[in-house]
Amino acid sequence: MKNMEFKRKLPVPKEIKERYPLTAELAAIKSARDEMIADVFTGKSDKMLLIIGPCSADREDAVLEYCQRLAALQEKTADRLILIPRVYTNKPRTTGEGYKGLLHQPDPEKHSDMLEGVIAIRRLHTNVLAETGLSTADEMLYPDNYRYLSDLLSYVAVGARSVENQEHRLTASGIAVPVGMKNPTSGDISVMLNSILAAQHSHTFIYRGWEVKTTGNPLAHAILRGYVNRHGEAIPNYHFEELEHLYNAYTAKGLLNPALIVDTNHSNSAKKYMEQPRICKEVLHSCRHSQHIRSMMKGFMIESYLEEGAQKIGEHVYGKSITDPCIGWDATERLILDIAELI
Repeated sequence: MKNMEFKRKLPVPKEIKERYPLTAELAAIKSARDEMIADVFTGKSDKMLLIIGPCSADREDAVLEYCQRLAALQEKTADRLILIPRVYTNKPRTTGEGYKGLLHQPDPEKHSDMLEGVIAIRRLHTNVLAETGLSTADEMLYPDNYRYLSDLLSYVAVGARSVENQEHRLTASGIAVPVGMKNPTSGDISVMLNSILAAQHSHTFIYRGWEVKTTGNPLAHAILRGYVNRHGEAIPNYHFEELEHLYNAYTAKGLLNPALIVDTNHSNSAKKYMEQPRICKEVLHSCRHSQHIRSMMKGFMIESYLEEGAQKIGEHVYGKSITDPCIGWDATERLILDIAELI
């Protein structure tokens, strides 16, 4: 193929896992967390989830410090909240330009190195679990790569641009932890619900060169993240009427474990990141006025880091996003404690 250079063969996930194994102790911690999180989605627990952290996990030291701070808050709010660090290591880009995440560039100022990237993302997720006791969330941008982290992740998200993709849907059906399906950028929730339906059923397909059969994932669920209209304007979909409509659509579709995570940034906030606390509180107000919404509502996805805002690559501000802007730590701490108080 003249237009594609095959640079090197990467190790398969089994090799990487053997090289960088998860200890039995850490596996047991993750298993206990997985059970607690699953209980939220099945309705056995009335706790809420906060999938919270940087827009992209750009450097290990800052992400670890952030997660250590989260762990202290988890202890304070354990009776009401389960905090899942958002450790997103591959970043979708609308135009294909810009920083694509730790998987592509372990050092954002250097060229891509996919082998070093695979090692870096496994090391980061492992170290968060080892140092904080918190298992993590990541986005499944590339379905083939999920197996590199399959023993580490407690939550997986499928993005707005991937949710219509057959491979993402079928791979989600073979994942044993919750997989959140975002509404597409068009806002058509029927696309999201069809994706959940596909993920909840068994399939046979080709995956990583194997014929595989999945059992279906009953924990596949919805993420509302807002959408963009034909004029390119951001339109939110977290208001009371939108949540009621989703509940009715869920019921009509007959899906297992109707569940919703509200993404408080992206088109829901029009990327005005400081709106995230207000959005959380409005959704919780809707929960108090509708038992249907409260039964479906399982938590929030929040973009947060040590420092408020965003920076350009090369500015070297420790703990500040190099992709979308995030709320800083002080606002994060207040928000987590407020949510725990309000639910």
